[in-house]
Amino acid sequence: MIRALFSAASGMTAQQLNVDNIAHNLANANTIGYKVRRAQFQDLLYQNLVTPGASAGQQTVVPTGLQLGLGTRAASNEILFSQGNFSATENPLDVVVQGRGFFQVRLPSGEIAYTRAGSFHLDRDGNLVTADGDPLEPQITIPPDAQAISIAPDGTVSFTQPGQTAIQLAGQIQLANFQNPAGLNSIGKNLYLPTDASGDPTIGNPGGQEGIGTLLQGYLEQSNVSVVEEFINLIVSQRAYEANSKVVKAADDMYQQINNLTR
Repeated sequence: MIRALFSAASGMTAQQLNVDNIAHNLANANTIGYKVRRAQFQDLLYQNLVTPGASAGQQTVVPTGLQLGLGTRAASNEILFSQGNFSATENPLDVVVQGRGFFQVRLPSGEIAYTRAGSFHLDRDGNLVTADGDPLEPQITIPPDAQAISIAPDGTVSFTQPGQTAIQLAGQIQLANFQNPAGLNSIGKNLYLPTDASGDPTIGNPGGQEGIGTLLQGYLEQSNVSVVEEFINLIVSQRAYEANSKVVKAADDMYQQINNLTR
């Protein structure tokens, strides 16, 4: 019964973490470029009362054994980088990545962070920046009198100026790709940093030979959170938490009966 108490307690702790993860997903259901996280769990060590395959005689072995598990623990909450829905904004500085790839953003510390949120703005110097003012890398600068800003599927940024018919080039948006994007480190503000698990970024032009996707101007990628699926997961997690709490109560009642044997 000691095992039952601790196993059930570990299940309650795991389901509490699962609910926390679901709450975070639902809170970001409308966050541009957010990628849903899925909690994953592992069973804990087993007590081998009878080891499977142990000798049962001179020529026979135990076919199944007797192993009692000690509960569960949270192993990870993997990021799922499935494509989110696109929403039209009619803003020429809004861009989505169709397929694999991340925009590169230079942080105030000098580090390069990566994001799927393509909602860009112009700062006072005409540089393309994020909502927090972090510039796009490589830097794209657009003059104040620019008109008809265009971002091509291959990342080429161009514009026209008053009194001129020739198209001017402002620069080229490059994307980064990772062998294991689920291994990126989330730092908030829709930003990720590379880790040893994600591997080093592969930089290239959109639609290039590195498996990088293309760009689409005037759209934003919505969160890939499925509200219906998250609510179903929430119900399942609540019921699992309730079931584990009943195991705790049942084990406690059994201890009470044992304690009353001498009375």
